[in-house]
Amino acid sequence: MKTLISILLCVSAFTALASNGLPANRHVTVQGSAELTTRPDKALISFDVSSMQATALEAKADVDSRVNLFLEGLKDYAVKTEGVTASNLLTEPHYIYTDGNEQQLAGYRAERSIKVELTNIDQLNELINFGLKVQINQVTNIQLQASDSDEMQTKVTAMAVANAKAKAQALASAFDARLGRIYSINSNTHRQQGGYERIEVTGSRLGAADVAPGRYLQATVKFTSTVDAVFDLTVE
Repeated sequence: MKTLISILLCVSAFTALASNGLPANRHVTVQGSAELTTRPDKALISFDVSSMQATALEAKADVDSRVNLFLEGLKDYAVKTEGVTASNLLTEPHYIYTDGNEQQLAGYRAERSIKVELTNIDQLNELINFGLKVQINQVTNIQLQASDSDEMQTKVTAMAVANAKAKAQALASAFDARLGRIYSINSNTHRQQGGYERIEVTGSRLGAADVAPGRYLQATVKFTSTVDAVFDLTVE
């Protein structure tokens, strides 16, 4: 019976070690981390165009006219054809309720969304102003991006690896041990894109002469990486 219990305990211990991914011998577990920031040089801007008219055809025509004006004007900005996507047209009836709680057709609403990749971020404010000038209803999102994002991700991961190695070496030395071979690695890299808050225009639109040019805070794009590593330890 004692022999059976001993075997079961050994098997249980081995299973626990296997399940948590840690070696049975002496080891040290560390997490390396790193962060890099860079200034964005391009932006992905999302626009919404909508119209409410008496008929669906009139609403569609109004939206199509404004979208076409906007797309035509993009040639004056650092925007490539493949950097523009325009959604399909959505039309739907719009109802209101009378004082007697009766549903009444008020008209038809048409809507399209447009995404534009601007490769010269210095033109951001000018492009937004142009969109509002041709009666684009909303700027729903602005994502700031860096053209060298792949290079930055590779670099920040290498920095996290170096940080993990340094931590492991420092811990091993502090306990009079020598750092052995790597046992396991788990890496996680994130890119956090900067952005601007939602801009919405309703009712009448102001002309360019009525308002001063908008000013935006300097934004950055942040890249972070963490590396979990397990090293063998040698104790003399």
